Amino acid sequence: MAWMLAALLLPCTAGARGVELSLGDAIRLANDSSLTAFRYQNLYASGYWQWRTFRANRLPSLTMDITPAQYNRYITQRYNYEEDIDVFRSQKIYMASAGLTVTQNVDFLGGYFYLESDLEYLRNFGAYSSNQFSSIPVRMGYRQSLIGYNQFKWERKIEPIKYEKVKREFIYNMESVSEQVVSYFFALALAQSEYRLAVDNLASTDTLYTIGERRFKIASISQADLLTLRLDKVNAENTLENARINLKRARFALASYLGMDTDTEIEVKVPGTPAAFEIPLDFAIEQARENNPTLLGYRQSVLEAQRDLSRAKAEARFNASVNASVGFNQVANKLPDAYRNPLRQDLVSVSVSIPLVDWGVRKGKVNTAKNTLNVAEIAGRQEELTIDQDVTMTISEFATQQRLVASAVEALDLADMAYSQTRQRFIIGKADINSLTLAHNRQQEASKNYINSLQNYWLSYYKIRKLTLFDFEFHTPISVAFDRAIGVE
Repeated sequence: MAWMLAALLLPCTAGARGVELSLGDAIRLANDSSLTAFRYQNLYASGYWQWRTFRANRLPSLTMDITPAQYNRYITQRYNYEEDIDVFRSQKIYMASAGLTVTQNVDFLGGYFYLESDLEYLRNFGAYSSNQFSSIPVRMGYRQSLIGYNQFKWERKIEPIKYEKVKREFIYNMESVSEQVVSYFFALALAQSEYRLAVDNLASTDTLYTIGERRFKIASISQADLLTLRLDKVNAENTLENARINLKRARFALASYLGMDTDTEIEVKVPGTPAAFEIPLDFAIEQARENNPTLLGYRQSVLEAQRDLSRAKAEARFNASVNASVGFNQVANKLPDAYRNPLRQDLVSVSVSIPLVDWGVRKGKVNTAKNTLNVAEIAGRQEELTIDQDVTMTISEFATQQRLVASAVEALDLADMAYSQTRQRFIIGKADINSLTLAHNRQQEASKNYINSLQNYWLSYYKIRKLTLFDFEFHTPISVAFDRAIGVE
């Protein structure tokens, strides 16, 4: 399990279990163990089994129907030949039956073939008791509707898109999980950085206050400067306590989201400066149009509306169906005789229903289906424009974030050097307290901006992956890796 691997990333510390996570580790853990990922996995499983059901319906099905015992005692009307009158008589019957049926859908015709075999047993009780067996050793037939609407044809168009939408919704949702992990991860990274800066700052202010006391004794600095150094030390102590609380809260949030014990001492490894690369806008838009589950959902809606319109038009004319079969049957008093010398059994039936007066009901259904189709097509085009715009803005933001990360790295290096030099100059009396405070504030701000720029970079990157469902690092659709993971070639 991913959790077991992650637990080995950092040795346990005294009194607490420690785990060191990179951004990739955190994303893999979230995809494997988080409650959010578990919910998305169950949503996908539901759609997957619907797809399996559709595939199974394309295969022959075998059904056995058995009625082992049926007893019927009732009063029935009978004709009395001797007295030439109808009379009511008591009747007692025991019946049993069993049958096997094989059916196979024929998608391009819209009907189905069936193959049947039946056996029935009938026993009459009373003054004239008797046994009878009725058998149909085999009967083969075909049944379908003739109204011009082929349900199986539309299922073959719609069901694959439904499954692709479910699959890509799952991938889309897992990319959303990655986005959320990035937020939690860098929130902890920022809390860690601020805590470490607070620890260093407290040590530094303590040292500077001690130096300030010595310099005050020799009248090298004023009492106001000494009080400022003392205030800086007190503020550093308060800042450290607040940073400790924020660090604990950020650890709790990340551990909870990853499905880990909330008392786990998580340490995150801030990723280095990412390599710059360019994402072609036209290619990204093309991938979004092809892979985005929302657009697939609208394509499904258009197909379903076209199906409903086809059915409404067909039903507006007339309804007709055909059933034809050929087989054998026989009746005998003994079971073996019921299968000897079977007689030919044929059936051909055609039924037609023609609407004469319906006060515009069928016409209304056709017009409703047309309007529904128009709405679905317009909504799909609007959503496509919205996604195109979202992809365009996100890629532009991603390019900007790459430049900002490089700038933040340079700013952090300069701020660290400036603070270190100013601190040394203050120690030897060549810099005043204001210069030292300003340099320290700039260092903290540069550190915060660096982590924020990394966070914004990775948020933009995973948002592009989510919108396009394309892995630009390996230049392949994410669905390919997903199919490989579940064993689909």
